[in-house]
Amino acid sequence: MDYEEFTNVTTRERELEMSAAFPVLMRKVYLWMTLALVITGFTAYYVASSETLLMALFSNQILFWGLVIGELVLVFSLSAAINKLSLTTATLMFVLYSVINGATMSFIFLVYTTSSITNVFLITAATFAVMAFFGYFTKTDLTSWGKILMMALIGIIIATIVNIFTKSEGLAVILNYLGVLVFVGLTAYDSQKIKQMLMMAPDAGEGAQKIALLGALSLYLDFINLFIYLLRILGSRRD
Repeated sequence: MDYEEFTNVTTRERELEMSAAFPVLMRKVYLWMTLALVITGFTAYYVASSETLLMALFSNQILFWGLVIGELVLVFSLSAAINKLSLTTATLMFVLYSVINGATMSFIFLVYTTSSITNVFLITAATFAVMAFFGYFTKTDLTSWGKILMMALIGIIIATIVNIFTKSEGLAVILNYLGVLVFVGLTAYDSQKIKQMLMMAPDAGEGAQKIALLGALSLYLDFINLFIYLLRILGSRRD
């Protein structure tokens, strides 16, 4: 076998190895994401069902904002230090984040009816699935979407903070619709980005699985934020 034939064989073997690893990694992305959503949902419902926990959480501003800050610290730490963390530690941090997020989201059961929460969740799931499918299979490069959507997201965050003080209902409505558009777009963008990163993974080792875990975190955040914005628009409030 000459060098060229050897190179061709090696390339084909590597392609086969990558093709075998890729579906495994993609399954892990959606498995981790689904697991986190289930944990968040059950935690939110459990906290909302306990008057003691609700009182402890929402009557104590230090505890509530401590949890919110803890969420942010977990997300940024997980993203920034993923290469230094073991897969087990990173996974536990993701699970902890989904639990804390569920606790802070428990208020939705107090504000909105259970039936409307269920309906909006199903609408979110369907919308998310369509956009994730589009991002995965489209041949169009969505890289430019990322920059535009992140700029729009920063604008929404700043406007939301300002609106805490101005209390403009009209601005709040506009921000809710913009939020839906941004996270619909981010779902497609992140789906394509995750696919591209995992296609380059040489195997399904720990390093590649940590990339898949970060991908699951990105899609989880897209889903949760899309759900919240849709709930603000479509949810039926309790009397």
